[in-house]
Amino acid sequence: MTIWIIEGLLAAMFLMAGLGKTFGSSMHVESFRRWRLPQWFRVVTGLVELAGAALLIIGFWKSGFAIAGALLLAVTALGGILTHLRVKDGIKETSTIVILGILAGVLLFLLY
Repeated sequence: MTIWIIEGLLAAMFLMAGLGKTFGSSMHVESFRRWRLPQWFRVVTGLVELAGAALLIIGFWKSGFAIAGALLLAVTALGGILTHLRVKDGIKETSTIVILGILAGVLLFLLY
């Protein structure tokens, strides 16, 4: 039951973030500018997040997909954390991706 809650929460959060990045919400466009990353990378990041969320959703029925999704999102979160650290973002800007990364790691541990 705990696994399903974590899986659902991560899928929902990365689905929202992935859609925002892929379709160019002003917040994400500005963030990638501030981080000095190209806008094409914002779209790629959004698609990776959407793929990870989709794998988690499929994982409700086939656990192997959830493992792949958790791994993909944990690595993506690590990249996000490193980006925030590189530009010296504060706790407020960095905390969400840190929490999501920890949850993805915990989910991966529980599934594997």
